Amino acid sequence: MTSHLIASALPTSWRRASANGGNENCVECGKLADTVAIRVSKDPHGPTHLHPAGVFGAFVAAVAAGRLVPTA
Repeated sequence: MTSHLIASALPTSWRRASANGGNENCVECGKLADTVAIRVSKDPHGPTHLHPAGVFGAFVAAVAAGRLVPTA
């Protein structure tokens, strides 16, 4: 479930990772019922991707566990 909605029009509070080190160019997440909205912080009025909360939670768990390896 991926949509491209205007981020600033969504009724959510946006959160950044605490590990961003004050970087203004990062990803922000917002909770919408059973969906997680994702946007790029440098474009708060730009497009948003929506994903089911369970799918996003599984992605975060995989990243935290080191199961996703970056590619060059």
